[in-house]
Amino acid sequence: MNPLLKLFGFALAAVFAGLTLLAAGLIALYLYLAPQLPSSESLRDVHLQVPLRVYTQDARLIGEFGEMRRIPLEFRQVPAPLVHAVLAAEDDRFYQHPGVDYQGLLRAALALVKTGEKRQGGSTITMQVARNYFLSSEKTFLRKLKEILLALRIEREFSKDEILTLYLNKIYCGNRSYGIAAAAQFYYGKGVDQLSVAQMAMIAGLPKAPSRYNPVANLERATERRNYVLDRMHLLGYLDAADYKAALAEPETAQRHALEIEVEAQHVAEMVRAEMVSRYGEDAYTGGYKVYTTLDTRLQPAANQALRAGLLEYDKRHGYRGPERHIELTLLLQPEDWTRILEGSPEVGRVQAALVLKVAAQSVTVFQPALGTLELPWAGLSWARPYIDENHRGPAPKTALEFLKPGDIVRIEPLPGNQADQQWGLSQLPAVEGALVALNPNDGAIIALAGGFDFYQSNFNRVVQAERQPGSSFKPFFYSAALEKGFTPASLVNDAPIVVEGADLGEAWRPENFGGKFIGPMRLREALAQSRNLVSIRVLRTIGIDYAIDYVTRFGFRPERLPKGLSLALGSAVATPMEMVRGFAVFANGGYQVEPYFIKRIDGPDGGTLYRADPVQACLDCDTAASVTPGLEGEVRADIEAELRRTANSAAEPAAVSGGSPAGRAALRVITAENDYLMTSMMRDVIRTGTARRALALGRSDLAGKTGTTNDQRDAWFCGFNAALAATAWIGFDKHLPLGDLETGGHAALPIWMRFMEVALKDRPEQLPEPPPGIVTLRIDPETGALARADNRQAINEVFSSEHPPKSAAEVESLDAGLGAGAPRALEQLF
Repeated sequence: MNPLLKLFGFALAAVFAGLTLLAAGLIALYLYLAPQLPSSESLRDVHLQVPLRVYTQDARLIGEFGEMRRIPLEFRQVPAPLVHAVLAAEDDRFYQHPGVDYQGLLRAALALVKTGEKRQGGSTITMQVARNYFLSSEKTFLRKLKEILLALRIEREFSKDEILTLYLNKIYCGNRSYGIAAAAQFYYGKGVDQLSVAQMAMIAGLPKAPSRYNPVANLERATERRNYVLDRMHLLGYLDAADYKAALAEPETAQRHALEIEVEAQHVAEMVRAEMVSRYGEDAYTGGYKVYTTLDTRLQPAANQALRAGLLEYDKRHGYRGPERHIELTLLLQPEDWTRILEGSPEVGRVQAALVLKVAAQSVTVFQPALGTLELPWAGLSWARPYIDENHRGPAPKTALEFLKPGDIVRIEPLPGNQADQQWGLSQLPAVEGALVALNPNDGAIIALAGGFDFYQSNFNRVVQAERQPGSSFKPFFYSAALEKGFTPASLVNDAPIVVEGADLGEAWRPENFGGKFIGPMRLREALAQSRNLVSIRVLRTIGIDYAIDYVTRFGFRPERLPKGLSLALGSAVATPMEMVRGFAVFANGGYQVEPYFIKRIDGPDGGTLYRADPVQACLDCDTAASVTPGLEGEVRADIEAELRRTANSAAEPAAVSGGSPAGRAALRVITAENDYLMTSMMRDVIRTGTARRALALGRSDLAGKTGTTNDQRDAWFCGFNAALAATAWIGFDKHLPLGDLETGGHAALPIWMRFMEVALKDRPEQLPEPPPGIVTLRIDPETGALARADNRQAINEVFSSEHPPKSAAEVESLDAGLGAGAPRALEQLF
């Protein structure tokens, strides 16, 4: 045989044997690796890590929680130029290869031979999807082989558009931004459909090395990468010459953009976050849940503004505490230097930090980075009398030179007036704090909540966490108990000094009215309107402390937080603003206990509803509502508490949503309709003639409520309502310091409530309660509270329960005569 033919035969056999061995090796390798690859089912069951997002009831964003910023898109939502930019940057043969670009792998192999180093290379978009979703990022040959095999499997399971969608939603683009939509929002504050071609090219260039090509951290290097992507787009025919040149010439504007919060309600967002973690664990941060709260988009900003205005007004009433700090301006002459200095004093509660540049007698020139140079007029400066303590201020300043100098860092706020010619005045961050909460009394939905001046200054949520004494705002609850015991709005009680001996009080207790004055015998309606402490003590003593505590729990208060002594009459219990507004909601809705709630609906990542609130609702026309039987208070309270626990538990359980009843479930009646009507009537007088007369400025006759002030004015409250809305405002220091001698509920808290209600009730018709069948209106003698004789010209109208009518004038005269001359009148003797 020809030696050449023989040699050729050996070579051919060797090649065949080598190919056979290679094939066998590849088959063996496949059989080894295939079981380690994800199944077809798991490929289809892809879950993106999407942050928790919290919204108002009409889908306005109030918060986002989660490490990864991601906004998933469908392929049809991605503009074609952005697709072209990604293909040009990462894989221009994506729509031609089967998931593995053998040309690219060959280039990577040649690079390995030349450099002797293992470098990532030759990865297609499909291979990157395989790695990012299912594999680690380690650089080993074994992982690379898994990646190739998995990419081929993915190409069989998904269409090209589906694969590209997975990639566009998964890729990391720096600054915790995952996916092109999150990157567009973070770097440009836009949706992907609003980006220019140059901006699309910048984003498409990020996945290769997000840190290296980050336009915020390294603009020059990022711009080079952007221009490289534009070059590739032009070369591949995605851009014509004119568009290419225009994109290259476009200046780069990337900067940090936080996700736009549409409604400021961070305290509620945090309440939702905590609730979601308790339900779903850590998956709450990545599961793509959308939570729709009960917040009203119009009223939540009104609550924020009302609370902040009230706290700032209080702070100004007590004087100026001086600049926050001082710097030497001689070394800082440029606006860039001033801006850098003010970075350490961020905006708090819409109050801006500013640097004083010049001080004249009646004006001050300041610099604020977002506003530039401003002149503060004397109208915005003259309030700054020096603070001494909560009850004293220094003299009124005559010039600004008395309290400011160049280099001071101060706070400024807009002055009331024309927005087109906005002027600014001196301000300061308030040391005092407060809370405001409003709910729908008919089902307990929280429609507005402000837990403090600014969440980022203090995330302590005073609506649900501040346990304070409610003072006189607690009186309506045991006045309601007194009506159940036979008192009437006309009952005469003596407002006179009293000495209380008791183990719960230690030594003798001599309570006083605010102001230290006594009026003498007065009707219960007057006593509540004027908030007479000594009348309240006599009423509580008459009905019994144990009975009162048992009765008050009907309003949702926990008995262990109610003191078992006569100090309860002055509001020495402990309650949060949320508990107070829940209690007053009973009066607002006609006598039913509802449970406050703030989550209306929870949607899962697929858009399906996982939970929908089903609250109990006040139902004046329902026959199924439980009624309160006099004399069985403890038994009724136990029933109420059991039902409320059942309600809370059922409302908290995530469940598949069925149609359900549009009317919801009927709430328990906890006070009678007659009792509720009488109490609401008496609390309307708190506004008409009593301690909350300032609220008459709202021009409505359907408002009712109660002021509250605690010892040494450490807490100031106003709790008020009409049939459509119940709201509570509280103001005080977190460290329980005195507010000042004049800072009563009607002076400090009521204006906050009024500001909010003015917005909340605008254009809403008045809703005066209708008297239930058991209510009668009678003429009485205002001095005795008894039925008036026909010839009594001083007689006034009063409302009564038909079960507890007033005594006749003859009965009162007969009782007085029986006591003898000089004795107190009978009704005074009773109370």
